[in-house]
Amino acid sequence: MQKRSAGILVYRRREGALEVFLVHPGGPFWAKKELGAWTVPKGEYTAEEQPLDAAIREFKEETGFDLGGEFVELGTVTQVSGKVVSAWACAGDLDAEKLISNSCQIEWPPHSGRFMTVPEVDRGGWFSLGEAKTRILPAQQPFLDRLQKLLAEADRA
Repeated sequence: MQKRSAGILVYRRREGALEVFLVHPGGPFWAKKELGAWTVPKGEYTAEEQPLDAAIREFKEETGFDLGGEFVELGTVTQVSGKVVSAWACAGDLDAEKLISNSCQIEWPPHSGRFMTVPEVDRGGWFSLGEAKTRILPAQQPFLDRLQKLLAEADRA
């Protein structure tokens, strides 16, 4: 069965410029990766859970932040692994320095039989749209384009 994830792309405007909040995955595999490694805070969900509810829950688990306000659907993307990711956008302003992530167990090195506990995400940050496009996982770049288009249409209305 195809894995599914759902997440929230938080955005804000600073001095007229659009910024988005992304997180960096925790653990040794991602430790030295920056470009193409950051992600929308997201996580997997089951068929019994509504994707938006899962996205809000996962955002809280990965960042420690509660969200409120209007959620605008950004559609889905399929990552290289085949996982389908759904995302919503939400305006907000979070202090990235106060991020508190849950942890998970991973086998490291892979297939070694040794396990370690790592934070699901090790940090978060605000990025201009241009910088975010270089940092985010390539498969998730369409979320940035869709957000930019939606906000441009709202500004014209």
